[in-house]
Amino acid sequence: MISQLGRYEILGELGQGAMGVVYRARDPLIDRVVAIKTINLGLALDEKEEYEGRFYQEAKAAGRLSHPNIVTIYDVGRNDDVAYIAMEFLEGRELRDIMNDGGLLPVQQVLDIVAQVASGLAYAHEFGIVHRDVKPSNIMVVRDGHVKITDFGIARMASSAVRTQTGMVLGSPKYMSPEQVMGKFTDQRSDIFSLGVMLYEMLTGQAPFVGDNVNAIMYQTLNTIPAPPNTLNSAVPQMVNFIVAKALTKGLEDRYQEAKDFADDLRSCRDM
Repeated sequence: MISQLGRYEILGELGQGAMGVVYRARDPLIDRVVAIKTINLGLALDEKEEYEGRFYQEAKAAGRLSHPNIVTIYDVGRNDDVAYIAMEFLEGRELRDIMNDGGLLPVQQVLDIVAQVASGLAYAHEFGIVHRDVKPSNIMVVRDGHVKITDFGIARMASSAVRTQTGMVLGSPKYMSPEQVMGKFTDQRSDIFSLGVMLYEMLTGQAPFVGDNVNAIMYQTLNTIPAPPNTLNSAVPQMVNFIVAKALTKGLEDRYQEAKDFADDLRSCRDM
């Protein structure tokens, strides 16, 4: 394990990401513990340019955002063939790990978590930033149930110079919106759909669109209307069924147009 990145002293490894390692580190200038997300740039040239572009895009995107429900970015740098982002060190658990513990979370807690994510996304959307990979493994639950959105690695900004090839799909198949599946332009409503998938899974214990392979999941996303959540979990109020259905509507004009409205409806149900 490396011992230093820029001015940061590496304290330990937190995990392996798709493009590099995530470390726990110390910033000696202000004696602060941070998380360091790295990307190995010693890749084939065609891969290197894309990954480096996406990596710095994450830093640029998240670095512009200051919101209680979005991880804070402190710094970005490069050491030889390793680029890195220094960010807020979060003491908590990935939402995916919590969901994998078995058993459904109380409905009120689910609504609270998803409302917090929706609020963070709404703030990002105000700056023209679409996350494009909303899923439980990119959500951290920290002290007192506070939620933070992480990993803007494939976020799309209006001014971004990073482009995807025609037909190239970025994201996680189970949580993709219909427009992502079809390789079409995505806006804030794509994040809302992905968050709706996450909400459905948290309420019912199963994903709304399932299949034996990626193509089967994509087909379901485009063509299937999932059963109302309360047919799988009787604790789900009828109003939540309507909220989920609106978030998962395949037609863009019929879906929630703004994440803030999604968050407001979730909180209204939570507080009933």
